[in-house]
Amino acid sequence: MSIGKLVSAPLFGEEEGSMVDRRPPSWQSRCIVTLLRLLRAKRRLASAAAVQERVRELALHPDPYAPTGLGRGIDATMERSAAGWPLYRLARAGQGDVGDYLVFLHGGGFINEIVRAHWKFVADLTRRAGVRCIVPIYPLAPGATARELVPATGELLQTIMENAGTARVIVAGNSAGAGLALAASQWLKAAGERVPDALVLISPGGDFSVSRPEQAAIAALDPLLDIPGSRETGRQFAGELDVSHPYVSPLNGDFHGLPPMTIFSGTLDLFYPDSIAIAAKARAAGVPAKLHLRRGQPHNYAAMPTPEGRQAREAILRVLAGD
Repeated sequence: MSIGKLVSAPLFGEEEGSMVDRRPPSWQSRCIVTLLRLLRAKRRLASAAAVQERVRELALHPDPYAPTGLGRGIDATMERSAAGWPLYRLARAGQGDVGDYLVFLHGGGFINEIVRAHWKFVADLTRRAGVRCIVPIYPLAPGATARELVPATGELLQTIMENAGTARVIVAGNSAGAGLALAASQWLKAAGERVPDALVLISPGGDFSVSRPEQAAIAALDPLLDIPGSRETGRQFAGELDVSHPYVSPLNGDFHGLPPMTIFSGTLDLFYPDSIAIAAKARAAGVPAKLHLRRGQPHNYAAMPTPEGRQAREAILRVLAGD
């Protein structure tokens, strides 16, 4: 894929007021995209059969989830939630019981476990922001589906917020985890409960029907995601629900009364039209929403070791600081 095609990737449905960065992608970002293409990173999402095979592999040999790659100066402890989920608590070494809370919901299409890159990402934010970070290891599809997982995540967030006192609680997620964060916040609002103080949504999946006409053109450019496999991960997570249900596709849910949102996506991301639509729907409901949309950036660019990723993390740090 040439740089010309990366830069000229179309912007579908650009929303007025969004922070669209049209600068050419950095050489570091271009190298990562090229490497992802060479490694055929999207082959696991090339078909429904590929996703089903991955699910079978994981049923036989589950991936580990313990923290790795945290680096120096981070204490990590594990406990169990009321639902029995492993919960990891990260904080600066010697920080004690002070600071706001960051709850991180990892991505992986609802079928894949948290990975080293996720741990490095949250450790960096914890170290730099001085927050108390909570990372739930939520159960994966198809063993756990949206009907159970969304309310359970909402109940966990409710417990965290009840125990937080005057501390702020910010919920961040990437990819499927971002969709789960949004759906759980909608569940809390519908239940008449407190919602988090802010949401950070990195490349959120908002509609797992993946049915927008423009997504076929985006899929041809995306080095990570493809339509058939993304639809199948949504189906695995949906279980007995229709994939259009807001638990699965929170873009179809109610946005009134939700917390302020900061959203990150790039034009090489199959789901970037969802990010635009989420921001637009939030604003229409009176919810502040900042969309950081960057040309030539792939899915989850905000966690990547690139200038664009570092700039996104600086923006996230500002959210954590309450700016």
